[in-house]
Amino acid sequence: MSRMVRLVGLAIWRSTLTQWSWRSSVITWVIGQAVTPVLGLFIWSAALPGDSAVSTYYVVLLAVQLVTVSYEHHTLSNGIYDGGLGDNLVQPQPVVIDYLGTNIGLRFWHLIFGIPLIVVAGAVAGVRLDPVGIAVALPALLVAAALRFLFTYALALSALWTERAHGVVGLGETLIFLLGGTAAPLGFLPEPFRVVGQALPFWSMLGMPAEIAAGTLRGAELVQAYGVQLGWLIALAGLTVAVWRSGLRRFTAVGA
Repeated sequence: MSRMVRLVGLAIWRSTLTQWSWRSSVITWVIGQAVTPVLGLFIWSAALPGDSAVSTYYVVLLAVQLVTVSYEHHTLSNGIYDGGLGDNLVQPQPVVIDYLGTNIGLRFWHLIFGIPLIVVAGAVAGVRLDPVGIAVALPALLVAAALRFLFTYALALSALWTERAHGVVGLGETLIFLLGGTAAPLGFLPEPFRVVGQALPFWSMLGMPAEIAAGTLRGAELVQAYGVQLGWLIALAGLTVAVWRSGLRRFTAVGA
């Protein structure tokens, strides 16, 4: 276990240093990821003027988006297409290590470059965050980041079967946008749709930490939400391992 931790740490360090040389591209990615939460902030603040919970939710959602977004369709899928996966398979470490390091490194720079956007959005919206709410939301944020990595990683592995992995991941991102709480906070949906939305994994990847920090998720609903989130973490971890093993058998069968 300690060896794995060291390997992940080294991968994060290498990735962070490498990405600094791409900082202009990273800033562009940050702006791109910030567009939908900021639009949601403007639209819903105009629709519900004076509702501070909505403004707080979307400002926190902006931060959650920046620290959970994954790009495995660019790193993993492209590595499969250009043959880089074959080189990774002969390295004395699990293949996932480098991709996990790249993922965390990118999220680090997303947060660093995104802080000015978060501060400006919060100031314009007049948001005041509760430190207790933020503390309670932090575990949910960490699990959300893991969920989104596993989800995107599993979808990116579709590159082992098809040349349209970017489209597959794009479909997954669309589901996160629609059902994860960006298009509309799930709390605004009618009861049957809200319950179904909270039971799906997409809300656990994005909207749940934002609702906790905004103070709209409390008590028994909060405990239940954490249970659903952890359940999806186990399920997606198992699914990703199964997809990887199936894809690897196909990859090696064609002469990799």
